[in-house]
Amino acid sequence: MSHIARLIAELCPEGIEFKALGDIAELVRGNGMPKSDFTESGVGCIHYGQIYTHYGVWTTETISFVAPETAAPLAKVDKGDLIITNTSENVEDVCKAVAWLGSSQIVIGGHATVIKHAQDPKYLSYYFRTPDFLAQKKKQATGTKVIDVSAKSLAKIRVPVPPLEIQREIVRVLDSFTQLEAELEAELEAELEARRRQYKYYRDALLTFDERTDSASKQAIIRWTTLSEIGKFTRGRRFTNKDFVESGVGCIHYGEIYTHYGLFASKTKSFVRPELAATLRLAKTGDLVIAGTGESVEDIGKAVAWLGVDEVAVHDDCYIFSHSLNPKFMAYFFQSSHFNEQKIKHAAGAKMIRVSSEGLGKIRIYVPAIEEQERIVTILDKFDALVNDLSFGLPAEIKARRQQYEHYRDRLLTFKEAA
Repeated sequence: MSHIARLIAELCPEGIEFKALGDIAELVRGNGMPKSDFTESGVGCIHYGQIYTHYGVWTTETISFVAPETAAPLAKVDKGDLIITNTSENVEDVCKAVAWLGSSQIVIGGHATVIKHAQDPKYLSYYFRTPDFLAQKKKQATGTKVIDVSAKSLAKIRVPVPPLEIQREIVRVLDSFTQLEAELEAELEAELEARRRQYKYYRDALLTFDERTDSASKQAIIRWTTLSEIGKFTRGRRFTNKDFVESGVGCIHYGEIYTHYGLFASKTKSFVRPELAATLRLAKTGDLVIAGTGESVEDIGKAVAWLGVDEVAVHDDCYIFSHSLNPKFMAYFFQSSHFNEQKIKHAAGAKMIRVSSEGLGKIRIYVPAIEEQERIVTILDKFDALVNDLSFGLPAEIKARRQQYEHYRDRLLTFKEAA
């Protein structure tokens, strides 16, 4: 029997009491504090968006600050309080929590709630990552495009409340396991990053050619040309996320190219009604769908090769590139340093970066024979699986470590409820 099991048997022989969060804590909703309020120094603050992107289970330091006069009317966070997000684009992220363990008082802004309580702060923060909490918050969530769980709804969620001695022992075990998992994952990530650098080197080497001819026939084996000479760019047409339906004609929104798709796709994440699709521009099998707009030069020009059987509708911030080359070869080319070095010259804009079809058309490409294209694709497919496929190699090992950690965390935070 583990030490935690012995403590539960000794201190809670009839089971663990579950209580509504509102009965064991005070919930204070934040407001205000846009990012434009941030300063180089001052009072520490946590913006709700940073809880998704920067913070883990707990923190003792903030990455942002506001002036004292700005902080004065904002919701205050004391040591031991939890900060929880009330708004997100998906139900998995909403209500993500971070425990504040710093010595000084900090502040929060809108779309976040401070939870003031007398429990172990790490215990609560760990619990807010469990399947049981996820199932409960789904019932309280509202909205479609933007998901919201109000402080009033959050207060209804039931939380297991074992004695503090048990909470602290669970935290001790989870902290140790978290540290071990992080160390192992860091080693794997370092190895994976080395593989990625190696992959990038070989990809660029395989996609860099000299113009050569066959000595017998005098015909070009590898020819230099531009994208506009080997294919046609067609801009997509306008539709929005509000046009998405459960099923219909597959569509690719430009934002999904950054967040969902890899180099190739045969299924779409989203769909539109057939009657709307009839008014849109469609990509056919083998076409590339290219993002023409992004927040950075690195993002623009990202391409996904459409390998599905059916045609797909394409957003107006994308281009369809129709060509007769190997589609995977083209997708790999759009990742290469040779492509990226050229697209920079054709990028325009400040807040939103854009690249025109005319600019893309001027980009130079070396086109080997179709057999050579297929040979290069075969090699790069193997490299791509090594560094990106979650069912294979190091990515699979990293995924397995995370799943193992989550399994033990969830077991430690699952209790028999007292009658």
